[in-house]
Amino acid sequence: MSDDADRLPQFVIAGAPKAGTTALHAALATHPGLYLSPVKEPKYYLTGGRPPPRSRQRGPGDAHSAREWVWRRADYLRLFDGAPPGTVRGESTPFYLHDRAAQRRLVADVPGVRVIAVVRDPVDRAWSNWVHLRADGLEPEADFARAVEREESRVAAGWAPFWHYRGLGRYGEQLRDLYALLPRSQVLLLRYRQLVDTPRETLDRVSDFLGVEPGVAHTVAPENVKPFVADTPRYRALARVTRAGAALGAYAPPRVWRQVSRPLLAALHAGRVPRPPVPVDVRRAVLAPLLPDVALLEELTGESFDDWRRDTGRGDFRSRRPTSA
Repeated sequence: MSDDADRLPQFVIAGAPKAGTTALHAALATHPGLYLSPVKEPKYYLTGGRPPPRSRQRGPGDAHSAREWVWRRADYLRLFDGAPPGTVRGESTPFYLHDRAAQRRLVADVPGVRVIAVVRDPVDRAWSNWVHLRADGLEPEADFARAVEREESRVAAGWAPFWHYRGLGRYGEQLRDLYALLPRSQVLLLRYRQLVDTPRETLDRVSDFLGVEPGVAHTVAPENVKPFVADTPRYRALARVTRAGAALGAYAPPRVWRQVSRPLLAALHAGRVPRPPVPVDVRRAVLAPLLPDVALLEELTGESFDDWRRDTGRGDFRSRRPTSA
């Protein structure tokens, strides 16, 4: 166990991206018994104490984003210097669940860490992920299904974790590996719909899990919901400028590019339209390779996630549960 135990987080919100982790972080920060790091996604355990490798900075905006990662241990420890005595320290990096090396580093550094994982319908999660990147002008592929199809080649080319549309939603495999490192009593699995539909009860569950008084934390208006932006000639022109600017922004402090990019993002978001549903045929195609993982998640948890199989021709489209070896 690290000699810095009294300066490290005692819990993490480990994932998944676009599953309500930002809202959960903000809500827990309202609890006087908890201390959330002022940097919401430090990503420290993704780094191994080294700068993010350039081999994982190949996608649009990746190199700029990597400049915000907190990789120096001294800088990471300073994130918790403001914690009042007796508070429970935590941070949120929603890629820890997906990154197995991060899981191992975290548990080796903080063996008693409590991990909160939020899972969301993997197609809805991927759709929201794609909408987010499109709204930021970074995703060049205007068709969601084709963007998902390109995931493997992008991963092979070194694009950063946020481009892993299907991969980030393989919760069964992620939890299986996490459970091999930690007792299940140190892991709290939540569903995105619980945060949305029953926030008070869900926050009380989290408070009990973290050992602080329930009924104190309260919800905060969401800040990480991106608009759906129509694919128009104007959008495409602005997006090209944004991607070029993000590439140049890799050579400037992150705050500089964020300031410069605000007018561009405002112009991009001016093209917002109502978010359409995912077409049934696209949902089926995106979900099909993930069905064995959904079955694994059900085996691990003893819970049904059958609602994720909606619009898939339930009778013949569902995967079989994995059999014992």
